[in-house]
Amino acid sequence: MTLLSRLGMLAFLVTSQAVQAVEHLRMSTTTSTENSGLMAVLHPVFEKKYDVKIDVIAVGTGKALKIGSRGDVDAVFVHAPAAELQYVASGHFIDRRAVMHNDFVLIGPKSDPAGISEATSVEEALKRVMLSEAKFVSRGDDSGTHKKEIALWQEAGVLPVGRWYIQAGQGMGAVIKIADEMGAYTLTDRGTQIAFEDKIDLVVLYQGDPPLFNPYHIMAVNPEKHAHANYHMAMKYIDFVTGEEGQALISDFRIKSQPLFYPDAIQK
Repeated sequence: MTLLSRLGMLAFLVTSQAVQAVEHLRMSTTTSTENSGLMAVLHPVFEKKYDVKIDVIAVGTGKALKIGSRGDVDAVFVHAPAAELQYVASGHFIDRRAVMHNDFVLIGPKSDPAGISEATSVEEALKRVMLSEAKFVSRGDDSGTHKKEIALWQEAGVLPVGRWYIQAGQGMGAVIKIADEMGAYTLTDRGTQIAFEDKIDLVVLYQGDPPLFNPYHIMAVNPEKHAHANYHMAMKYIDFVTGEEGQALISDFRIKSQPLFYPDAIQK
């Protein structure tokens, strides 16, 4: 082997060792934290602080929880409290903490064919959609938003079936685009709505009802169930996102001067 070849091999080995030396934190999260751009604000700060690389799997909350319960990630950052508590009770996750909240809103075409902007409750708004058979696009993906939507239909006493009700099986950003193309209604978290509002014609038509509250929590995968889980780094991330630095980043995260999330661990 020539000297040049040996030097090339040595450089390769040094580079490979350096890459391997970088610690990784695996996290499953809902698409809303990713689509809104929040992860792109939080993660570079954390990665630089702890010399770690965060590998994000952004899917619906239902899938994010299942991924975590299998031990395929180290932390789970989602927004479906009832489902979260079931997994905690089963011992899959520990150290669950409140991080932030926003709310859900109903968006649709400006013409508002179902007249939901005149509704006095979210239940009435959904009944108006059903009675008018105006198109409604559901995520249909077992996400936190989908779970909330199904609960709202149930509270309204409505079984959403028919040609007017379209289950997309897609993430929030994709569903908003589909609804926009169809001139349909949909339920979305406000953060993603704000992130997309300049790209669509749909507008917020119903908001502000207490049932539309949308809290987010972070949890560590239980190392007693999954010994390979990076619990040490998961807790560093949990402490970061619920601590002063992470909460300030969440509070200051805005699009067109509009806050997308409100911190819950530390009130400013």
